[in-house]
Amino acid sequence: MWKKNKVWLQFEQNVMATDPQSALFLISFNKYTALNRTYLSSLEVIDIQKYAVITNPVRVKIALKENIRLPFVFVIGKN
Repeated sequence: MWKKNKVWLQFEQNVMATDPQSALFLISFNKYTALNRTYLSSLEVIDIQKYAVITNPVRVKIALKENIRLPFVFVIGKN
């Protein structure tokens, strides 16, 4: 499955891949997720100042825009 002696190359937009096809896929996937914000359902925001855990994707998006620079506000993956 994996060929030996693969070399990681840096492509545009700081994408690291072993071949141009993989880099093109990663660049298009990054653009897709940035435009659609599909990853918001896998995130939650923990606000220690308000003792709140925000899991609703709409509220997570609002919290990312407003509160991400405040101290004690953390963005965590739900894994």
